[in-house]
Amino acid sequence: MQRQRIIIDGIVQGVGFRPFVYQLAARLGVVGWVRNDARGVTIEAQAAPAILEQFCLALQQDKPPLSVINNFSSANLPPVSEAGFTIQASQNETGSLAGVPPDTFVCDDCLAELFDPTDRRYRYPFINCTNCGPRYSIITGIPYDRPLTTMADFSMCSACRLEYESPDDRRFHAQPNACPDCGPQLSLVDSHGSCLDGCDPLAETVQALLEGRIVAIKGLGGYHLAVDASNAAAIRELRRRKLRDEKPFAIMSRDLDQVSRYAYFSPAEAKLLSGVERPIVLLQKKATTLLADEVAPGNRFVGAMLPYTPLHHLLFEKHFLALVMTSANLSDEPIAYEDEEACSRLAGIADLFLQHDRRIHTRTDDSIMRVMADRATMIRRSRGFVPRGIALPAEQASVLGVGAELKNCLCLTRADRAFLSQHIGDLKNLEVYEAFKRTADHLQSILEVRPEIVAHDLHPDYYSTCFAEEECGLPTVAVQHHHAHLASCLAEHGRTGPAIGVIFDGLGYGPDGTLWGGEFLVGDLCDFERFGHFRYVAMPGGDLATREPWRMALACLQAAFGEIPDTDTALYGIDTTEWQLAGEAARLGVNSPLTSSCGRLFDAVAALLGIRRKVSYEGQAALELEMLADPKAEDLLSYDLIKDGETMVFDFLPLIRDIVKLRDQGVPAAVIAGQFHVT
Repeated sequence: MQRQRIIIDGIVQGVGFRPFVYQLAARLGVVGWVRNDARGVTIEAQAAPAILEQFCLALQQDKPPLSVINNFSSANLPPVSEAGFTIQASQNETGSLAGVPPDTFVCDDCLAELFDPTDRRYRYPFINCTNCGPRYSIITGIPYDRPLTTMADFSMCSACRLEYESPDDRRFHAQPNACPDCGPQLSLVDSHGSCLDGCDPLAETVQALLEGRIVAIKGLGGYHLAVDASNAAAIRELRRRKLRDEKPFAIMSRDLDQVSRYAYFSPAEAKLLSGVERPIVLLQKKATTLLADEVAPGNRFVGAMLPYTPLHHLLFEKHFLALVMTSANLSDEPIAYEDEEACSRLAGIADLFLQHDRRIHTRTDDSIMRVMADRATMIRRSRGFVPRGIALPAEQASVLGVGAELKNCLCLTRADRAFLSQHIGDLKNLEVYEAFKRTADHLQSILEVRPEIVAHDLHPDYYSTCFAEEECGLPTVAVQHHHAHLASCLAEHGRTGPAIGVIFDGLGYGPDGTLWGGEFLVGDLCDFERFGHFRYVAMPGGDLATREPWRMALACLQAAFGEIPDTDTALYGIDTTEWQLAGEAARLGVNSPLTSSCGRLFDAVAALLGIRRKVSYEGQAALELEMLADPKAEDLLSYDLIKDGETMVFDFLPLIRDIVKLRDQGVPAAVIAGQFHVT
């Protein structure tokens, strides 16, 4: 006989790992024990060497679907006289390094029970087990146990308690375990906040959606605003009420067969759609579909996801090709997640509120992904992925990275892991800033770590910078925005550098006081040198130029032709006086900071081609330029590479002159847009 101590760290608590080990040991005839500890799980296992080898292999290959193994180590011990295999009580050590599990979709076993008329959880919207259900969004503290989740509000009935305490049961130590007799319940509330008693909340919700009404539906990490994705009038009304004129909406469909009716997807995209994280995946739309054009106007792609809660599956049981499922908020506000707050903030948007009484502790938006060059690319990392850790090259002092101004998220390091928060949003909104501060506190609480250093963006006026310098009371490190992009890309791929970093971005504060964004850096995790960049051009109106691309077109025309252009402003829909004033401001450098931004160049070209003179959401002009671009275009536009001392500058002014010439010759905008992308 051989005995080994096996130490596993990662996300191995609260995901059914101990009962999995117990059942595997019983099947193979292994004796010993398993318990939770500060790092994760410790096992002592004893068997014949061949059996022990099989046991160790199965631990890693057949692990529960929600578990993530970061490190697996084993050491030989002297054999002891022992009978059977047991689950020992957890060791409550300080300084826990165990991972916190993310929220996840409802598993196949639970779905089978959900639609089984003989099961006691038949059609129960909160069915879950050790392998699925809410986690991160309901955790209030550590250790992850029912009293430190929002499920503490519900006392388990005897039947649920028996499941919870039985190592042979799929619900052994499933903290959200519940049933219709003892768990959360649905309710339906009208737009005035009054509960509609005596109705079937689910059936009434389905009927309301079929009638074209807007329903706020409480999910895992917050509320969605839902309408029938085939009902153009309902979507237009949602856009009017939500103040979201053109930005695409995400949609949800019952299964891949339904998605295939309106979008193409590759095997890689199908895998993303149906994975345990259930993100929104950007898919190419089919030419003719039953979806309303208003779902994603002017866009060849649509963001689709599959149901990830039992409630979603019940909503799609018999109806709907797809439902719009967009974050429940007004534009630029955080997603609503508390019941009273939702009824108050969404009173003018939603006709009905489908609620439940399981509290959400941490609001979490849906994650967004896209497959590019056959690889999954994260666009917004949130539900399903947070708070999984990312490996760092070595242990380090704990650092809180507070992010930038737009699309903010936080990062807290612990030992050799970096833990990113869910997507928070744009910090210029006070409610988002408050959510940012709460998230910083919550991350520190669940990871049981206090940072020693706070890292912030080099920009002195970002709210995140002010938070770091004025509210944390800790040593701070200012990080240049584009070096942060380079370093994070290296860390994501387990590299330390040096590497050439090509960073095409919107805007970031440069050490020279200009706004960078088209950068060629050489650097590592510690430092960088700027070897090249896009040429500088003025931003007439400063931040206003990010919302009005015509200003960037004007600045590029002025730089390319040497004067304020006497251009037919009808193409841009801009008053002639405003055009001349902006040009004069750029010439004199009045409220016209210089930028090397690639994003602002895309804005300029979109305006030059008459695609977009003003935007209603960030990145809209560049997105619509990409959607218009002819993929068959091959010809290159002109450009220069200029040496400025030791720095190489990409001069795009010849490109601007080419675009104007081709446009005035009547070359289709789609062809020019395609040539621009190729160049």
